[in-house]
Amino acid sequence: MGGLDHRLRVVIVGGGFGGLYAARGLTSDRLDVTLVDRQNHHVFTPLLYQVATAQLAPGEIAQPLRALLRRHANTQVLLGEAVALDPDARTLRLADGAVLPYDVIVVATGTRHSWVGHDDWEPFAPGLKSIDDALAIRRRILLAFEEAERETDPMTRTAWMTFVVVGGGPTGVELAGALGEVARDALRREFRSIDPTMARIVLVEALDRVLPTYPRSLSRRARRDLATLGASVRTATRVTAITANGVDLEGADGSEHLATRTVLWAAGVQVTPFGRAVATALGAATDRSGRIRVGSDLSVPGHPEIIILGDLALTPWQPGRTVPGVAQGAIQGGRYAARRITASLDGRTIEPFRFRDLGELATIGRLRAVADFRRFRLSGFLAWMLWLGIHIVWLIGFESRLLVLLRWAWSFLTRGRGNRLITGAVTDDG
Repeated sequence: MGGLDHRLRVVIVGGGFGGLYAARGLTSDRLDVTLVDRQNHHVFTPLLYQVATAQLAPGEIAQPLRALLRRHANTQVLLGEAVALDPDARTLRLADGAVLPYDVIVVATGTRHSWVGHDDWEPFAPGLKSIDDALAIRRRILLAFEEAERETDPMTRTAWMTFVVVGGGPTGVELAGALGEVARDALRREFRSIDPTMARIVLVEALDRVLPTYPRSLSRRARRDLATLGASVRTATRVTAITANGVDLEGADGSEHLATRTVLWAAGVQVTPFGRAVATALGAATDRSGRIRVGSDLSVPGHPEIIILGDLALTPWQPGRTVPGVAQGAIQGGRYAARRITASLDGRTIEPFRFRDLGELATIGRLRAVADFRRFRLSGFLAWMLWLGIHIVWLIGFESRLLVLLRWAWSFLTRGRGNRLITGAVTDDG
């Protein structure tokens, strides 16, 4: 980076785990850092499903980006949407026409849900990637019970009380388990015409088991725990159609139509539009989802000044495997990018990026979780306690940790969920 007549300009696109941890590591006064995001806050995405199921409030898992970086005098936070990259001029263009020059750019815009070529399903089966998504899903869930309470036709009432979750990965499993607790615990005594414990929860997975990246023994345990919470699991089953009134499924036993008014999507991802724009501008190699292949220094081959992080990157790891698109991968990548950029100020290079696999955890409900730490596996109470502790530690900010810990403790003692507000005009759109 020698020969510059100004401080090194670093632009970071995306305030998720990768972008935020990169920004927090760029503290040198020889750097001018600009972080750009469409939202003004960072979200602890592993707990989004708890906002969607009324366990936590949005402010308990999200923090304003300006507050998180207020002590970084060399860092500016901008609210804006990146739309185009000019790698020759080294500029980034925002949706409002603003142009940001850079010497180094870090792109960490993540992914969004993919409806496997059926974008027309999106209005009927929302995904869970943001606070807005979580609040919209919470509204659908709570309105479903309200509509069932008023409904006199038995078949329509059953449809309102049927919830289908598509995708048996960690998000889908945690959503299905939380829905079971909402119906069996939080709402159990609050309605007069319906019995919420009779709600039908169906988890649909196209592969032969839930949590397919976990060992089979933990997949079996998760399925048993889901059954305990009243959720039925359909594996080796594909979704063939979704409408406002139901879902069509196809499995080994043939086709089936489930009448439901609430479908939640937790299957399949694709990169953001800006991620695709970056790949096109660079002529970069991508996979089917649009993720960009990077080298061992997290840069795009031929463009050492362009660093790709998190879910957007196909990062080398093991033979035939890339770094999984999970929070720990983005955090480690963000920290590495900061070290690499800082070292470049003195003309130094650092060792290639090495992903440290810390294992996987998923909670199915109260006192129920599964944990795979590669060398050992846990399930049940011990895994649940580990899940609680690890998520509290990784939450950003003392206030968030304290609020979430208190909320969990109160919920555990009372089996209640205190964030069940339905806001906005109440219509029958579910």
